[in-house]
Amino acid sequence: MGSTFGKLLKISTFGESHGPALGVVVDGLPAGINIDTSFIQEEMDRRKPGQSKITTQRKEADGFEILSGVFEGQSTGAPIGIVIRNKDQKSKDYSHIEEKFRPSHADYTYEAKYGIRDHRGGGRSSARETAARVAAGALAKLFLQHFGVTIQAYVSQVGSLKLEKEYQDLNLELTETNIVRCPDPAMADKMIELIDGVRKDRDTIGGVVQCVIKGTPVGLGEPVFDRLHAELGKAMLGINAVKGFEYGSGFEGVTMRGSEHNDAFYKEGATIKTKTNYSGGIQGGISNGEDIYFKVAFKPVATIMKDQLSVDKKGNTVNVSGKGRHDPCVVPRAVPIVEAMAALVLADNLLINRTKKL
Repeated sequence: MGSTFGKLLKISTFGESHGPALGVVVDGLPAGINIDTSFIQEEMDRRKPGQSKITTQRKEADGFEILSGVFEGQSTGAPIGIVIRNKDQKSKDYSHIEEKFRPSHADYTYEAKYGIRDHRGGGRSSARETAARVAAGALAKLFLQHFGVTIQAYVSQVGSLKLEKEYQDLNLELTETNIVRCPDPAMADKMIELIDGVRKDRDTIGGVVQCVIKGTPVGLGEPVFDRLHAELGKAMLGINAVKGFEYGSGFEGVTMRGSEHNDAFYKEGATIKTKTNYSGGIQGGISNGEDIYFKVAFKPVATIMKDQLSVDKKGNTVNVSGKGRHDPCVVPRAVPIVEAMAALVLADNLLINRTKKL
């Protein structure tokens, strides 16, 4: 219930933050895909904790083991099972909140819904679950390589520090050259300074991850309820701490007139293109071949190292203070998660599209 995503390419994740392992079963990946384990590990390394001074200091190598569905380096068409062992749990850091509800966490809602919860690191509600999604997303990326589809996300905002340049004017190759994953070096330095200052103040701050998908074929997405942008929105809003999603011109588009906002068509060789791309590469819920671009807003991490008023299971007023190791800002490690979920949506829709035509 709620742990499976996708239609033809389906993933089911399992495991808790402080359990023995996390994992994912990927079902529907076609046979014959080269499974580059080095590439998968590189993707895992981009998300893993303990990367820098502005991320949680939990030390997890996030090595993975493929249990099924791969033979002699290729997918067999059978379900691919992947497990990621937890190595650096410190469950005692959470003993103080066993009976308490942390503000803006899932503690109360899980308790109310299930009558039981794993308080160690948030259990199933922990963002550590996204390690499994990144592993699955790496497989989807390997599939997308066959179609020339590329996905690049980056940090475009931390707090009030915001990149004003459009993605076309940025060198996205610079994204991985700094610990905050911002492709503008000068802005990256400011963002790092801000996050580090927030960390020293025992607080947290939010930000925005922007994503660009290039090479998408025309025709992906379904009319009405399964529109491509709706599927992307669901994928992004299902990531921990996400508070907003917008694609194309987004909310800024409301300030424009239709005569400004409409994307005029023209023909370039044998290809129909648009002169502008306020549509964000999707029209009528279906990809039109232009770049797909969107933004994902992440709230400040809910765990802060300051006292906060809350209640316990009996409704008594209590003080809650964060302990352990936590991210002061989630967006640097969220970049590969956004890419992974986008890859799963695109790969799924490519497979759906293949069933539409002979």
